[in-house]
Amino acid sequence: MISNQKLFSVGDFNFRLQHLLIIGVLLLSISINMLMRSGPASYGQELFEFDPFFNYRATEYVLDNGISSYLEWTDVKTWHPFGRDVSETSQVSLHVTSAILYQLFGFNTTLYDFTILLPLVLGSLTAVSVFAFVRVIGGTTAGLFAALIFSISLPIISRGLIGWFKSEPLGLFFGFLALYLFVSGIKINKGKISFLKLFAAGLFLSLGLSAWGGILFFLLIIALYYFTLPFIKHEKNFVLIAVGVFSLSLIVFSSLFERTTSLFYAKGIVAVIGYAGFTIILPTVFVIISEIIKKFSSEKTKIRNCLIFLTSIIISGIAIIYSGLVTLPSFRYLNAINPFLTNNDPLTDSVAEHATTSVTLSFSFLSIFIIFALIGIWFLFSKKTIIVKNNMRIFALISSLVAIYISSSFIRLEIFASVAVIILGSIGLTILLQKILEQNNHNLTKLVFPFVIIITFCFPIFLPEGNTFVDWTDFPPSVLSGAGLFPHYFSNDWIDATSWLKENTPEDAVIAAWWDYGYWITTLSERTTIIDNATLVDWQIAKMGLTFITTPEKSWHILNSHYTTDVSDYIDDETIKALGGTSEDEFLRDLQTSLLYKQELIESDIYQDLTIDDKNLVDNFIIQNGLPTCVTITKSEAKKMGDGTLEQSCNPLTKGMDADYVLINIIGERFFYDDIPLYTLEGGGDESKKHWFAQISKHQSSKFVQSDQISPTPYFMENTTLGKLIPFSIIKYVEINTGRTFDQYQDGLIPVYVNDIKLNDIDDPFFLVYASPSFYSNESGAFVSVLIYKINSDYQP
Repeated sequence: MISNQKLFSVGDFNFRLQHLLIIGVLLLSISINMLMRSGPASYGQELFEFDPFFNYRATEYVLDNGISSYLEWTDVKTWHPFGRDVSETSQVSLHVTSAILYQLFGFNTTLYDFTILLPLVLGSLTAVSVFAFVRVIGGTTAGLFAALIFSISLPIISRGLIGWFKSEPLGLFFGFLALYLFVSGIKINKGKISFLKLFAAGLFLSLGLSAWGGILFFLLIIALYYFTLPFIKHEKNFVLIAVGVFSLSLIVFSSLFERTTSLFYAKGIVAVIGYAGFTIILPTVFVIISEIIKKFSSEKTKIRNCLIFLTSIIISGIAIIYSGLVTLPSFRYLNAINPFLTNNDPLTDSVAEHATTSVTLSFSFLSIFIIFALIGIWFLFSKKTIIVKNNMRIFALISSLVAIYISSSFIRLEIFASVAVIILGSIGLTILLQKILEQNNHNLTKLVFPFVIIITFCFPIFLPEGNTFVDWTDFPPSVLSGAGLFPHYFSNDWIDATSWLKENTPEDAVIAAWWDYGYWITTLSERTTIIDNATLVDWQIAKMGLTFITTPEKSWHILNSHYTTDVSDYIDDETIKALGGTSEDEFLRDLQTSLLYKQELIESDIYQDLTIDDKNLVDNFIIQNGLPTCVTITKSEAKKMGDGTLEQSCNPLTKGMDADYVLINIIGERFFYDDIPLYTLEGGGDESKKHWFAQISKHQSSKFVQSDQISPTPYFMENTTLGKLIPFSIIKYVEINTGRTFDQYQDGLIPVYVNDIKLNDIDDPFFLVYASPSFYSNESGAFVSVLIYKINSDYQP
């Protein structure tokens, strides 16, 4: 009664004490969010990880050149010499929305600082969207619990830290907002208001899809919920209009973005609609046909007939998939659908966040909230639960169970397990609290229960020692740690190295480095890179891996040669074929045959009598079917070649990489013995990726690493390009427990290195021109060394 007391009125709205409580809890949730997400700021105000640097650069391009120019932008500073169609391959709504927000709220801050703070603000404000969404399902109390659980949900926080200017913060904000509008619009028929909400839900979900591919999860649960509507909703006219409004809104707004258009309009038989379009259109058609079936069925048979129709759709879908008529999506999407699939692609496996999750890791991420979620499932399946209406109960169960299932695929998707815990845990706590407060003779329980809840909420923040939720957010931005394995080490080595590149190399210089560092180099040094974190062309990444594990002479030929020059003599035919390419000899034979065919056709009377348009059609057909096809990089190959022609990119795997510098990142620890600096490597830099370079370029890693999959072999140190670029040599192998030293590797031994610059002469194929400050430091402990080598164009093999 006290909570319902009116405090004041604004028009027809009465502001009551309970509203003050709601505002207070939401402000608390936002504050906790900001505190939890601010951990990396104590080490320095920098963007986090890799992708944020490209997103910052793309947002800057929008501000400097306008949206229309951005939509036509081919970024020639990436994926040299092919470039990148930005609007087709990146998160358009993230860049455009951020540019608009900066113009509105940037004030006197720099864009760089604004993009550092934006994820913190968006991630924290998402708590309000979560509250609104869960409130519609389970009531105000459940919404407040959901906001609080969201504020300390580790998988969500860890992918929305300060500086995490990536897809997830904005995507989740749009996603939860879309879910709120959808469930609010479809829960009860409120006429135009419901339809407006559903229309807006389609808009925000399309924005979310453009910002983050993970929003397909929200689309999936809505699609699955569609299949239940004929069985649980009996307002046939409302259901038909509601479903039509949302689906049409989603498809129309998604067509505004190239990235989501490619999801909705794909090649092949899923034909014109693509996988995402198929996901929403098929359930929409099911709802419409089911309502027609119900109209012409008796009261007793209408449910049965709808079930028969649904079963026929499922069986037909399975048959079509197994028939091979439908091209399946990429592995990461298939793996989300079927977590039991195994992957043999080393490029995918090399990404840490693609590792398979485990029960132990899941418990570390979700902690005590798993118990709340189990209580929620129990109550939702209980017939005695009346606080949640049946249609919302079904939506909550679909959302949660699908989220739990998908999250079992790999670590990155644990974020969806948090979504399940938020929904189930908040509903479970609400129903449990309600049942306790309904008891008449348990005053002590009523008094103690709130304190128990508060304590359990605090558990993951303070326990276990050294592995709390706060500990998981206490580490420096990656650009300061070098993306290494030392949790609290940070330095300015990468900032200094990219500044050196910017100030001491030509503006058109091309930098060869592993894809991990591509965005840092392009954004901070404003220099062109060959591969980067977009991982658009697998064979180009594999070719870069090959240059690191082959001999310095072969690497020099591959890296130094122009991108139209044949270097297949330095890449054996077996490797070329393993990477999906065609040997140059075979390519040229096919080309010659096709050119002769084309010449005969052009000289024929039939060709001469054609109109210009028809001749162009024939020429295009010959290029696509008669001539060996060029590798398609993105949407418009010719444009990406700059002043070059399309033919110059034909069979590009066998061509040079046209680089000017090679950059490597070495991370390790330094210690002193009798004032002599000694080193251990394997700190997460390029020295730790030897086996990935080998596997990605289709070579046996055992040739390059010892049985521990870490220590380098003598062959690697003496014969490979990376072995020569690493300015350290092994002096001894140490048994860590006893301190005994050995001259040869044995299982369990750790290699110890001394400083040894091997390529530093102008007669070498590569010579060192820059080493970051930590390389020359005399301090003990972790270090990050960014080393830049000039490719010697005057080298004589």
